[in-house]
Amino acid sequence: MQTLHIATYNIHKGFSQFNRRVVLHELRERLRELDVDIVFLQEVQGEHQHHGLKHHDYPAGPQHEFIAAEAWPHSAYGKNSVYSAGHHGNAILSRFPIVQSINHDISAHRFESRGMLHIEVVAPSGRKLHCLCAHFGLFAKGRRVQTRVMTDYVRSAIPPDEALIIAGDFNDWRDHMGQTLMSELGMQDVFQMHSGKVARSFPALLPMFRLDRIYVRGFEVVHSHVHASAEWRNISDHAALSARLKSL
Repeated sequence: MQTLHIATYNIHKGFSQFNRRVVLHELRERLRELDVDIVFLQEVQGEHQHHGLKHHDYPAGPQHEFIAAEAWPHSAYGKNSVYSAGHHGNAILSRFPIVQSINHDISAHRFESRGMLHIEVVAPSGRKLHCLCAHFGLFAKGRRVQTRVMTDYVRSAIPPDEALIIAGDFNDWRDHMGQTLMSELGMQDVFQMHSGKVARSFPALLPMFRLDRIYVRGFEVVHSHVHASAEWRNISDHAALSARLKSL
């Protein structure tokens, strides 16, 4: 694996801001236009019994399968939040075979259900790559607990010489997590590596807050981009982030 193109996106359960309309078809097209190898998704609706009754254009199956179809042959879903009508969580779509998939409940309290999805892929070169997709909580105390759980897990489950990408919505607008991941796991934020600044990704209409991240180990950054142009602004409350990486 010489270069790798990735993206992360909180898709807001497939609805536009304020839940006015279903935007999954537009969202799928925008992601396919990026032509990325691996996509990290948050707030993915795995099942909802009522949406299909209210919206004629709502897909019959899980959202990650609808988005992945014909573009990413391999996918994994981690169910996090379960309720009477269905459930949602994180997902990873990949052009490379997924040889392992593990979902972890990292909820810090009973008011927020949060998860961390870990997949292992094998690239055409034969190189092993670990990918973690996470969605952290809204409260600082909970995020500190979740950061500790994640770093402890990585140190115990992933060898330090193996390539690793951690991406998702961390609600970490003060960038407290970055220093911890750097000092304990040797990981760096791709936007900071490329441009010297952590990306602003929320709200999509005028990104001001640094909520979404891509951290890497074992790569250098060729390019990074925040997708907040007109065609992206109305399909989620978050902007998508993408990066092109080169193996070290």
